[in-house]
Amino acid sequence: MNIYLGNLSFNTTEDTLKALFAEYGEIESIKVIKDRFSGRPKGFGFIEMPSNSEADQAIKALNGNRVDGNYIKVKPADSGGKRKKKRTFRRRSY
Repeated sequence: MNIYLGNLSFNTTEDTLKALFAEYGEIESIKVIKDRFSGRPKGFGFIEMPSNSEADQAIKALNGNRVDGNYIKVKPADSGGKRKKKRTFRRRSY
């Protein structure tokens, strides 16, 4: 299961998140999203855990916890594949 992490401190590293989530189960991958130009973290990231039950336990236990001074948001990540098409409006010509 892919997990979204929001409101991360700029000081939060992948190692910090690994230590935090490791007690809830196996971790496949961790990615803290960084700005392409400056290299600074953007304040969110993703963790992938192979077991859905372990991921659910981690989400329930860690959502709203304080990590590096910020209260983090932990929730299942949206797959992003089921977006609605944007409806375009045309002007009527009279």
